[in-house]
Amino acid sequence: MQFCMTEPQRPRAVNVVVATTVMLSFISFWRAAAIVLSDLASSAYYVGGIAEQAIGKAAPWFILAIMLFSYAVRAIYIESCSMFVRGGVYKVVHEAMGGTLAKFSVSALMFDYVLTGPISGVSAGLYLGGLINETGEYLKISGLHVHPPSFAAVFAAAVTVYFWRKNIIGIHESSEKALRIMQITTVMVVILIGWCLITIFKNGYQPVPLPTLANLHFSKEGLGWLRGTAAPSITIIAILVGLGHSLLAMSGEESLAQVNREIAHPKLKNLERAGFVIFIYSMLFTSLVSFFAVMIIPDAARQKFLDNLIGGLAMFLVGPMSVRLLFHGFVVLVGTLILAGAVNTAIIGSNGVLNRVAEDGVLPDWFRHPHRKFGTSSRLINLIVLLQLITIVISRGDVYMLGEAYAFGVVWSFAMKALSVLVLRYKQPGGRGWKVPLNFYIAGTEIPVGLILITITLFALALINVVTKEIATISGVSFTIAFFIVFEISEKYNRLHTEAHSQELEKFNLNTKEDLTADAAHVRPGNIIVAVRNPNRLEHLQRMLEKTDTRRIDIVVLSVRQVTQAASGEHPLDASQIFSVDETAVFTKVVNLAEKAGKHVELMVVAGSNPYAAIVATADRLQSSRIVMGLSPKMSPSEQGATVGR
Repeated sequence: MQFCMTEPQRPRAVNVVVATTVMLSFISFWRAAAIVLSDLASSAYYVGGIAEQAIGKAAPWFILAIMLFSYAVRAIYIESCSMFVRGGVYKVVHEAMGGTLAKFSVSALMFDYVLTGPISGVSAGLYLGGLINETGEYLKISGLHVHPPSFAAVFAAAVTVYFWRKNIIGIHESSEKALRIMQITTVMVVILIGWCLITIFKNGYQPVPLPTLANLHFSKEGLGWLRGTAAPSITIIAILVGLGHSLLAMSGEESLAQVNREIAHPKLKNLERAGFVIFIYSMLFTSLVSFFAVMIIPDAARQKFLDNLIGGLAMFLVGPMSVRLLFHGFVVLVGTLILAGAVNTAIIGSNGVLNRVAEDGVLPDWFRHPHRKFGTSSRLINLIVLLQLITIVISRGDVYMLGEAYAFGVVWSFAMKALSVLVLRYKQPGGRGWKVPLNFYIAGTEIPVGLILITITLFALALINVVTKEIATISGVSFTIAFFIVFEISEKYNRLHTEAHSQELEKFNLNTKEDLTADAAHVRPGNIIVAVRNPNRLEHLQRMLEKTDTRRIDIVVLSVRQVTQAASGEHPLDASQIFSVDETAVFTKVVNLAEKAGKHVELMVVAGSNPYAAIVATADRLQSSRIVMGLSPKMSPSEQGATVGR
């Protein structure tokens, strides 16, 4: 039911609580892609060197294969996000296979996130340290020299602290940084690719060995527990080992699921667009860098640059040394920015995962209380950053060790996610806006061939990583078990001391106002007020979200807290008196609808003895153009209209 506003006599001031949550700051698909690319594209800076150390010069072919395969894995995430707005690993595994496996999966995923920041920060520090040393050699300044691993560890810690602060402020702020970083990175990538092609045309190139069994040269660390056995001489196992060591190129997928809830309308279409941008950009950048490094840098010299492969590539391009050194500086600057962006992405992604776990009552409710000023889940962010700083100290700047351990969390979280989406095809066959392709029907039964093949491949890679990466397996299993135990104990404690429904409710920052204007509420004149009360009867809000362009017209979702005539007098009420558990429950549902639509809404609660009078008074104060209500169970539509009119 909708009512158009005329010019009534101006009522007296009303007591209002404005509720805010960081989860309603929506971003474009470009920003979403930039956040994920800060992780995915950053792997171009270190995956080539790590893979070559493990399997030899044929590594670029395996990296290319992983980048192509990443599009198939990304399709799984798009399907899960079309089912659940918060469609990360925890939610999907929980729906498909229950809470226990969900906690195991998210424990492995947290190992991934805890390592994402450190490996990116350390890699950036190694690039910067290498540039400092090479500049000192070129200028013959003996004092201009650093110990790369130590310098990298200190630098990584500083970057982590910087993005800790940015995420405390909020995701919109950090997503803008990610977008700027990717814009600068694009300039560098275009110059690098063009210059490499000119170098190859002028000087020729070293061929990249084909990925045959004879061309694979596994290191001692690259074989793990398979060394000394006949397994590496079997072609299929050798190929899986090569792919396993290149899997680092496919990080960042879970961040796409976590940032999905922040993607603006149209959410699913923008998610697909973000996925395609991520695929094209990361495939060209990551795979081409690996190929160019082998083709241009001499074999003997390349061994010195495996920790900063693109920096080494810049030094072997055609042109004067001074110009190459200048471009090397630009490469390092961009690398520092994008790798620092990956630190940011790790914080965003792990914050989203732990928020979802906390909502289910697995973590103490204390972690979810929003920051007083910014409304962010600062306590979870503090926990994540603390674990990352501890990891940096333990690694002492060893990027190879970090990279090998990092792959453990990546592959197991992907494998569990794929299996869960496959199970949900039969457990919950409906409710999807998109499906992984290659689906066939036999006697009315769907056979998701594409999904089955992706799942089998991921589990094969997960198993081969277990036997070829000793440090990764030991540390990853230990971390996963430790986190799982913490989750189990915490969940049992919460079940005993917390009401069952309270964990599922959103957390809000409350701002009490004795009076209200459109400017004070940050809404434009002509806005629409949607009155809500029952969390199970929000169809009218859903319709308004579907048909309103919130870029032009603001939507204010208003709930009236009924109080006695005396309580609604001249003295303002306390926020806790106005914003109760009932308001929290209805606004939690409102936030879920807004996230699904990808549209921003303002949340307000007004106290009054007469709900209709309070709604009209608020609409007048906000210069609203319309009031939208659901149908009353006690009044006919005409009676509602007459009451509002009076």
